[in-house]
Amino acid sequence: MCGLEAFAIGLNEPVPAFEATDDEGKVWKSTDHIGKKMVVLYFYPADMTGGCTAQACGYRDRMERFSKLNAEVIGVSGDTVKNHQVFKKAHQLNFTLLADTDGKIAELFGVPVSRGEKTVTKSIDGVDVDLTRTATAKRWTFVIDRNGKVVHRDDSVRAKSDPDAVEMFIQAVE
Repeated sequence: MCGLEAFAIGLNEPVPAFEATDDEGKVWKSTDHIGKKMVVLYFYPADMTGGCTAQACGYRDRMERFSKLNAEVIGVSGDTVKNHQVFKKAHQLNFTLLADTDGKIAELFGVPVSRGEKTVTKSIDGVDVDLTRTATAKRWTFVIDRNGKVVHRDDSVRAKSDPDAVEMFIQAVE
C-alpha cells in the first residue's frame, strides 16, 4: 500500500493502543509497556535475512545499555510467531518480537507495508526451515517516551547502524 507515509504518526503525537501476538504466542498489549518506560519499536521486513539479522543482533548486543537507559526494545514484522521463535533461537535474541501478519500495526504507525505470501528457506542447525510471511513492512524505527508520545521517527533506517543511532538518541534525551 503506497501513500500511507502521509498518515505516519508524527513527532510528539501519542501512540494509539494496540495488541499483537508475541514470539511466545502470548498477547502483547502496548498499554502494558508504553508510558512506563522508553520503548523502541522497530519495524523490519523479515526474519532471518541479512539486514534484519544485523539490525536485530545490534539490538541484542546493546540490550544491557538499553536496560540501563530504562528502554525496552520491540521488533515488529509480518513474520509468524513460529518464524520469530526460529529467529530468536538462531541468534539468541533477548527482546520481544511481535507478529504483525496482517500488517495492521505497521499501518497504524504509517509504515508502508505490502501484502502477499513470501517464503524463504533457511538452513538452521543443518535443517532446512521454510519461513513464510504474509505482510512485509518497510524498515522504520520509532522511539516512544514515557508519556506515550513519539519522540523519534526514522523512516530511512540503515539496518546495521540503527541500534547505535537509537541508543545515542535516547542518551541525548535522557
